[in-house]
Amino acid sequence: MLYSSLQEEIKNAMKAHDNPRRDILRQVLTELKNIEVNERREITEPDVDAMIKRVLKQTNETLEGSIKAANNQERTVLLTQQVEILEGYLPKQVAGEELFALIDEVLTETGATSKKEMGRVMGALTKKTGGNFDKATAASELQKRLN
Repeated sequence: MLYSSLQEEIKNAMKAHDNPRRDILRQVLTELKNIEVNERREITEPDVDAMIKRVLKQTNETLEGSIKAANNQERTVLLTQQVEILEGYLPKQVAGEELFALIDEVLTETGATSKKEMGRVMGALTKKTGGNFDKATAASELQKRLN
């Protein structure tokens, strides 16, 4: 997602009175502006995606705490909505057969044959997918395929 389209999404949420969307996107935008000011650099599309993932992780952790506490149902519902909103902005995760086919492809390209080379294979897989895959599943599958 582009930085400018994020700002546009916030405006649209405000017009639609979609407070959960507005609030969570504002949180992402604030974090991005902090990077822009502190590091004195332009925000790129990978920065936006990384920040959405970071805020999603934080929101998920807060949601888990809210569920465990079980004392504020409204907050739990709001956090659940915000998690769903953020997930909608992330690129599709590579999974299942598509992931296994990419693993085969990367193994062939890298010529990896042992578990010692797993880091190199995971790096190549990350480049191919832009990091949009379940790392635990990929690591497990690689351990099965490498000696």
